[in-house]
Amino acid sequence: MIPFEPPAFQKTAFNCPHCGAFAQQTWHDFTYIGRGFQSSPAVKLAFCKHCHRYSIWCEGKMVFPDTPGIQPPNPDLSQEIQDDYMEASSILNKSPRGAAALLRLCIQQLCQQLGKPGKNLNSDIAALVKEGLPPTTQKALDIVRVIGNNAVHPGEMDIKDDKETAGKLFKLVNLIAQVMITQPKGIAQLYKALPKAQKKTIEDRDKT
Repeated sequence: MIPFEPPAFQKTAFNCPHCGAFAQQTWHDFTYIGRGFQSSPAVKLAFCKHCHRYSIWCEGKMVFPDTPGIQPPNPDLSQEIQDDYMEASSILNKSPRGAAALLRLCIQQLCQQLGKPGKNLNSDIAALVKEGLPPTTQKALDIVRVIGNNAVHPGEMDIKDDKETAGKLFKLVNLIAQVMITQPKGIAQLYKALPKAQKKTIEDRDKT
């Protein structure tokens, strides 16, 4: 998975909310013309050395551009899942609840990508557990499932205005994809590259 550093106040490098590149950021005071040049201590500007554009921060929070600074979706996810992931990202600032509901849909589609029916997410997770799903990945799936459910139906968790919690779900979706798709795919490619004679020796060993 490509490393991602979300935008953060006064950090000297992060993934730019404009161009997406991990780049150096230089911070500047916001100046304006009042009685001469004046500055506002509450407002700061971060200048991206890669795309030469500014992000605007007020009292430590980014107010422009109006993007949540979310990690891109894992490229091994199906295009349908990536599209829903990006839609969830686009509404996170305005509707954390809506973003969480879309991310729940993403993992339901991910279970389908892994060969499960995709009709009952709880049953799909249980089936994956029986197939040896790592406990930490199972917990990640259930976190997105439960929070996504509560986003749509009344429950014990209300994340209507909880952008921080909803934002963490994006990381979990990518983590789940990394463990369940990207890592097995990488291992399979490396194993395929082994010499045929050595692969046969391994296969014969495992038959005994």
